[in-house]
Amino acid sequence: MSQSTKIRVLIADDHSLVAEGLANIINYDPEMKVVAQAENGQQAIDRYREHQPDVTLMDLRMPGMGGVEAITAICTEFKSAQIIVLTTYDGDEDIYRGLRAGAQGYLLKDAKPNELLNAIRIVHSGQQYVSPVVGRKLVERMNNPVLSERELDVLRLMAQGLSNQDIGTALNIGESTVKSHVTRILSKLGVSDRTQAVIVAVKRGLVSL
Repeated sequence: MSQSTKIRVLIADDHSLVAEGLANIINYDPEMKVVAQAENGQQAIDRYREHQPDVTLMDLRMPGMGGVEAITAICTEFKSAQIIVLTTYDGDEDIYRGLRAGAQGYLLKDAKPNELLNAIRIVHSGQQYVSPVVGRKLVERMNNPVLSERELDVLRLMAQGLSNQDIGTALNIGESTVKSHVTRILSKLGVSDRTQAVIVAVKRGLVSL
């Protein structure tokens, strides 16, 4: 296959060993080649503008600008961008945010090389690819009650260990209002106390510690 007809891939990952491993897998395939690599979201945007690859592999958590912000920026500027989220994070909220930002695929880093290459081909052909494990998580996300932006604000402060009074001060709302938000949060997450709420929220990718 000629160089001009190969699937051109951009890798955005801040872990050099991971990025090099991915590059080796992709370049070994005669139908693909890695044209650029990036270590953060802003670099991913810059490299995309420079090379305009056929498919981009995007990590979610990177220093500075993260993957979701980079996906949003790239898809806003390049409507035909084809991006696959490739990450260790399988929280349903992470999956939802990545796909909502414009990604056409979502794959976990423990995927086999053949699955990675297959996902690249599928997305390059204009279809979506979501691994079965990720698909189940996404269904869970769709079936779970959605927290409002204010409830997410309260939840993030709960995860930092703040009391209701401190949360109220931080958000400039009354303590009784905070208590109401906490009650709704516990109900929506299906838990009975704040500690369980934080554990579930971290697992789902709603907050990070």
